[in-house]
This record gives sequence, structure tokens and C-alpha cells, in this order.
Amino acid sequence: MTIHIPATAKPVLGAEAISKTLSRIAHEVIERNEAPDGVGLEHVALVGIQTRGVPLASRLRRLVAERSGVELPVGALDITFHRDDVHVRDGGRPPDRQPIVRSTSIPFSLEGLNIVLVDDVLYTGRTIRAAIDALLDFGRPAQIQLAVLVDRGHRELPIRPDYVGKNLPTGQDERVHVELVEVDEIDRILLVGESEGWDHV
Repeated sequence: MTIHIPATAKPVLGAEAISKTLSRIAHEVIERNEAPDGVGLEHVALVGIQTRGVPLASRLRRLVAERSGVELPVGALDITFHRDDVHVRDGGRPPDRQPIVRSTSIPFSLEGLNIVLVDDVLYTGRTIRAAIDALLDFGRPAQIQLAVLVDRGHRELPIRPDYVGKNLPTGQDERVHVELVEVDEIDRILLVGESEGWDHV
């Protein structure tokens, strides 16, 4: 599926700003988990939420390694069957709008680890709730932290990120669109009004 973005889309962050933002988040992950009351980086792992949380988690792993010398385990998590806003269990969604199921790969035990869930945009909180449910199918971590590139507000659940790249106030009629080189061949974040229309082909 290709998304044609309206020409009036407002740029929020470009490649350089995204790079600096991720660098800061990596520093905060190190600082928080190596604090006197922290568990130490040897007990921390990153899990990216499909789709764009996965490359973000990989980038954070590299940045943390560059600064600390510790290579964190990294995993990928698909939450499709844990969401409460898609009807995939009871056939309630039209056949042409079935969700795409992507891979989950968590090649390490969660027991005793601080897991940093990584996603691109935090909105209502329902994606994160689903991610926590999906993650707990694999074990019981000591703690779950949350890192997001953009927090756009409008929470429906009591979920708050531990690491935020950019707080971006938005209207309900706006959409935050994140593109990453690994998926979209470009790094940028755009703000688009829903009234302007999105052409999906």
C-alpha cells in the first residue's frame, strides 16, 4: 500500500532532528538504568512495536552501545491480535481491510529484565496496552518502560511514556505521519489534517 501525502503536510522533524532526538533518548535510557537505584544495562532489553518501532529500537541499541559499550538485546513485537480496535477474531472486519500480521521475534527470556517498549507515535494508549498484553505472553519482566518518538496527546488510557522524543500537541482531526529510512527510504515526521485527505493505493 502506497500513501500519497498531501502537499500541505506540515514538516515537524527532519532526519537530523530525528537523529538528535534518538541520541537523547539513548542517553536517558543509559542514565535511568545505570542510576544508583537502577538495575544496570546488563538487565535491559529493547522491544520495538511493529512496524516503525522495530527500526527505532535497533537504532537505540546502536546508540546505547556507542555510548556505554553494552549491546542490549533487541526484539520485535506484533500486536495485531491483542488490539481492541480491530475485529479480527469475530470476522467483523471486511475482507479487504484485514490487518497485516507482521513477525514477532523475542529471542531472549524476559524474566528479570527491564523491557523498554519502543514505538513511533503515542496517541490514545491503546497500542501500548495491546503491546503490554502481547509482551506478557512471553514472560514476566521486572519492569516495562516506554520510549516513543512522538507523543501527540489525547490519551484514553492512563499510560505515560518514560522517554519522549517530541511532545506534539495535535487536534483530533490531525494525523502524525512518521517515515523512517528502513521502511520508507526517508526520515521525517509530518503533521497532516485529516480534512486534507490521505490517498491510499
